[in-house]
Amino acid sequence: MKDKYDYLIVGAGLFGCVFAHEATKRNKRCLVIDKRNHIGGNVYCENIEGINVHKYGAHIFHTNDKGLWDYVNQFATFNHYRNSPVSVSKGKLYNLPFNMNTFYQLWGTKTPEEAKEKINAQIEEYGVQDPQNLEEQALSLVGKDIYETLIKEYTQKQWGQDPKQLPAFIIKRLPVRFTYDNNYFNDTYQGIPEGGYNKIIDGLMQGVEYKTEVDFFENRTYWEDQAHKVVFTGKVDEYFDYRFGRLEYRSLRFENEILDTDNYQGNAVVNYNDLEVPYTRIIEHKHFEFGKQPVTVITREYPENWTPEKEAYYPVNNPENQEIYNQYALLKKESTSTIFGGRLAEYKYYDMHQIIAAALTVVKREFKENED
Repeated sequence: MKDKYDYLIVGAGLFGCVFAHEATKRNKRCLVIDKRNHIGGNVYCENIEGINVHKYGAHIFHTNDKGLWDYVNQFATFNHYRNSPVSVSKGKLYNLPFNMNTFYQLWGTKTPEEAKEKINAQIEEYGVQDPQNLEEQALSLVGKDIYETLIKEYTQKQWGQDPKQLPAFIIKRLPVRFTYDNNYFNDTYQGIPEGGYNKIIDGLMQGVEYKTEVDFFENRTYWEDQAHKVVFTGKVDEYFDYRFGRLEYRSLRFENEILDTDNYQGNAVVNYNDLEVPYTRIIEHKHFEFGKQPVTVITREYPENWTPEKEAYYPVNNPENQEIYNQYALLKKESTSTIFGGRLAEYKYYDMHQIIAAALTVVKREFKENED
């Protein structure tokens, strides 16, 4: 039967789940499908040894928007976790983001004035007026020592390219603080949901019909016939059968290990800068929720070149890919029976709060409600 549902939502990540929740509240019939064996997309948590393991990398919720904060707090209680990563470079530990602790660890400077003098002198010596690549941009923002110690090799691992080959706009700015503050985010509202992100997803999906382990593209015509409209959150180039070519992504591989210790690294996130270390960071998940379990679970995160059989995590927003995406964007505008949303469909990096905000904006537009 055609149009059994008002909306078929392809992808059970945050965008799809928020849209499904809001549409269902408005008495619309929704079906959510996802090719993974679970809902929740990349925020899904897997319980291992009583620890909520962030299966697809660390997710820390942060926002300055009180409305968004209230929205997620409908579904879960958030703890007071603050992201304060530690970075390992040539055997030494440094605090992130770049702040007075970092500068003391680098140079022994103790006052903001001393640190500013050091950074400004290096910017003057190594910076350029019109940076043409990521390396030049970084040197022009923070100077040689910070760049070579804490940016260069990490970036090369992350993107699989020499920073000289990467566009400057990848780092439009680098936050530098002249206070002893290791809180990575500046946002007013921060935390991790107690019990993991599945609490939020389960709350959003209450009363919503969904099917997992379903690939939309294996039987596309059938699924499109199930609903009046499609909400698509997958790869935009795949949706349009790669008409203008394939877009590039970066992928990730995660290796979990259960360790017979109650505390492996003393911090949730530890970055590894050196190229000879193949992973970019180790996550110790119990610290997100201040866990007291007798064992711990760590995850090593390896950036990888993307191929079609791998998960696509990050769009590679260089000029060539952006030109291809712009052509797909024109096709999206013509596709009036499909709503596109999320990181892959919009070929854009989003944080969690931005995804939720984007989904709520689309909902208001779809149901012709006034935006605040």
